[in-house]
Amino acid sequence: MTGQMTKYKESLRHMPEPIMLSQIQKKVDLRGLMNYAKEKGIKVFHLNIGQPDLPTPQIGLDALRHMHRRILEYSPSEGIKSLREKLVQYYDKFHIHVTADDIIITTGGSEAVLFSFMACLDPGDEIIVPEPAYANYMAFAISAGAVIKTLPSSIEEGFALPSIEKFESLITPKTKAILICNPNNPTGYLYTQREMNQIRDLVKKYDLFLFSDEVYREFCYTGAPYISAFHLEGIEEQVVLIDSVSKRYSECGIRIGALITRHKELKKSVMKFCQARLSPPLLGQIVAEASIDAPESYMLSTYNEYVERRKHLIDGLNRIPGCYSPIPMGAFYTVARLPVDNADKFCEWCLSEFEYEGQTIFMAPASGFYTTPGLGKNEVRLAYVLEKEELSKALIVLQKALETYPGRTINE
Repeated sequence: MTGQMTKYKESLRHMPEPIMLSQIQKKVDLRGLMNYAKEKGIKVFHLNIGQPDLPTPQIGLDALRHMHRRILEYSPSEGIKSLREKLVQYYDKFHIHVTADDIIITTGGSEAVLFSFMACLDPGDEIIVPEPAYANYMAFAISAGAVIKTLPSSIEEGFALPSIEKFESLITPKTKAILICNPNNPTGYLYTQREMNQIRDLVKKYDLFLFSDEVYREFCYTGAPYISAFHLEGIEEQVVLIDSVSKRYSECGIRIGALITRHKELKKSVMKFCQARLSPPLLGQIVAEASIDAPESYMLSTYNEYVERRKHLIDGLNRIPGCYSPIPMGAFYTVARLPVDNADKFCEWCLSEFEYEGQTIFMAPASGFYTTPGLGKNEVRLAYVLEKEELSKALIVLQKALETYPGRTINE
């Protein structure tokens, strides 16, 4: 533990405080404004967070309801074996062939990312991440003392992967990993086979780790086969796959994720952190294990619902004057460009000064998903986690807000 404490203290020297504190402050400020709006009796449409509103599988709820344990003990630090064995069967459906010994159960996907960073990276090591990217990656990198080097993608190109030459230009002797989220949060972008092969070639050429966050794999809308990092030949031991049950089963609250690696020494290192925190949530593991047996009809109805919501939201956004959203090909998010001077200010204004027929809208400013200054200034992330009827109402509120916002950038 002394070595890990030294590593933690060293990480503090690499912490970009202004960036992280500003991102945290934004979240706190918007949440406070949201609470204030609700206290005034205003209905708030939540498009700001990926909290699915679809029901949790009944089989998972029943497992919790009918549990007969007399003691709620610690589970093994790597997770209950029967859950890990059940996940082997689940991954096999996606042609991801692993063993139970390759899987570590974590407290949500977030802990899987954190432990991956802590085990693989030393203070000052660099990770290349296409942006916009999930904001908490920065926080986890800070905890490991690592440095995130971002590679911007653009809304004009649908947030496609930047050229491989731009990727390679960021690689230095300190580069230790590439991190991708596929399908992507926040953009909904889905990497193509060609893009994944290009990433594989870089990982092989420079002997890097590939951290692949794949928690949205069930929600791919192209009709093409899903491509996992574990499908890429020649880098099997360099892949660290991040997973979670939160999104696919609407089980964000049970905090169950997984870290999957075939790299034996890496697993040993990760297990040191797992043993230090003793156990992932026991009750969550019980629910997650049962939920894997949810009928195919559950996943199909969930998938179809998101397909319909996606079309409803994107069509509605692109009908609003000055708005533009590419068509996301995965997950349940989109990043949209709005005709405003500053999306942060607009989101704050919607919660603090605006209401239409007793309603307003809560969105996530896209600037929080970028580290490059100035990017995402007029963009927001929206999650289509509301029923279509509610999405329709939210779109009306958004259009009315844009028509009256003092900082709008288009004329009537």
